Amino acid sequence: MLKKRWVYSVAALLTLSMMGVAQDSLAASSSNQQPPLIMVPGQGGQFQENFSPFSTSALQGTLGLIYQPLFYFNPSGQTVPLLGQSFVWSDHAKVLTVNLKHNVKWSNGTPMTSTDVVFSFDLLKKFPQLDGSQIWKVISGVRAKGPFQVQFTFQTPNSAYAYYILGTTYIVPQRVWKNVSDPTKSLNLHPMGTGPYILVSFTPEMYQFMANPVYWNGAPKVKRVDFPAYSGNESTTLALVQGKIDWTGLFIPHIDQVYSNRSPYNQYWFSDFGGANMIYTNLQNPLLKQLPVREAISLAINRQKVSQLGEYGYEPPATPTGYALPPAAKAWTDPKLPTQFQYNPARAIKILEQAGFKKNAQGVFVSKNGQPLSFTLDVVSGWTDWDADCSIVASELSSIGIKVQVQQLAFGAYYQNLSTGHFQLGMSWSGSGPTPFYMYQSLFQPNGSGNWDHWNNAVTTKALYNYEHTSNVKKQQQDVYVLEDAMVKSLPYIPLVYGVGWNEYSTKNFVGWPNAANPYAQGSPWVSPSNGIILSQLRPR
Repeated sequence: MLKKRWVYSVAALLTLSMMGVAQDSLAASSSNQQPPLIMVPGQGGQFQENFSPFSTSALQGTLGLIYQPLFYFNPSGQTVPLLGQSFVWSDHAKVLTVNLKHNVKWSNGTPMTSTDVVFSFDLLKKFPQLDGSQIWKVISGVRAKGPFQVQFTFQTPNSAYAYYILGTTYIVPQRVWKNVSDPTKSLNLHPMGTGPYILVSFTPEMYQFMANPVYWNGAPKVKRVDFPAYSGNESTTLALVQGKIDWTGLFIPHIDQVYSNRSPYNQYWFSDFGGANMIYTNLQNPLLKQLPVREAISLAINRQKVSQLGEYGYEPPATPTGYALPPAAKAWTDPKLPTQFQYNPARAIKILEQAGFKKNAQGVFVSKNGQPLSFTLDVVSGWTDWDADCSIVASELSSIGIKVQVQQLAFGAYYQNLSTGHFQLGMSWSGSGPTPFYMYQSLFQPNGSGNWDHWNNAVTTKALYNYEHTSNVKKQQQDVYVLEDAMVKSLPYIPLVYGVGWNEYSTKNFVGWPNAANPYAQGSPWVSPSNGIILSQLRPR
């Protein structure tokens, strides 16, 4: 392992030397005055070497630190230029023209141009397995217009897909990837990107990045970033408390007592993700497809209790639309809809009785044809806050006559159950994006990536279509109002609490972190491309 570390370090130094960077200055920057920033985005034990931007199992930092998309859509609703400088729609939202920055270079010092951007998107067309956002189902072509302009042509107007093109597709160098016969299998062990950092070493226990001296926004002031391997929350929390970690993202019960009160340098900021953690209801189940049953479930859940006891108050109760918006984006919320859930067990019982349900000798409601309201509720074993949330939900529903058995499953079995429709109730997350549309698209589109409930409704499908086929923001807001109305009144998904991004950091060695007063990026270390943006904004204390 030591030999591999040495080989990678020398390769990186040679690359930097070819760009005119003195090796002695690099060595000095990495070894003397400034300590490395220690970053632990996740806990999975030893690392498997994989730096492919197309792989779902790529190591943290591949996206954000090495590779970047054209733009970043930040939590404040701002569009931040990265490799792109500006974009404009034309031909009634059928043509999207992107102007690129002129000073972007690959980490070997060669310019990034429109040729690389076009190649990156053509690669998704050639290998559809890589096109997770299904971009080539909505665009008909992409072409370069000079070295710094790219034009996307859509099959039909679809302004909503700009987010996936501009913000979620990572650009790769043509000179490297044109020689890869099958990018779906490549581990990309020698990555070349445009991001703020360069990979310099790897072992299963640790991998390291150095600041990219030719980064388009200037070399980051944090010169070295180390990613050590940790196997679980307990060991990571201990190391964090001992000051051995600068940045991580953990659920820590009693975090003030355990972490932040121990040092003025110990900080945390749990930013909103946009969407909520919800109870998914399988609408193929003959009982759960009945609206009175879903209404009763929603009314019987004390979300404040779930928030305070299950989530230690970190995740606030969700609102009926299921979407958290920054104050500046309130125009996306229909003002006629309620802003809080009711907690009313008596009302829940009355709704079930009015729908013809009666309690049996065991106190469980039974339908007219003898089916008891008895369900399983799937959750991931070891996700302790979610496990607690589900126990609370089960207890609350039991108290009104709905029997719920919580099934704690390994993540693989849990995900398999929900994504294939083999569940009754399940707790899960929801997607997000620059507007609420992206969450609803995932949940409501008949073939949506998160539509595990099998929701299929002509009104919401039409609203999604209308949103996609206009770039008029006022019209799009009205379409979102239709989607919100369905979420609130039909309850295909039952929001519980808002998901937050766990994010603990130390200001002992580095300052400039995003926080509630300056939310320039989502703070969790596993979120890209914001992870690279944050590192490029930090500076030594």
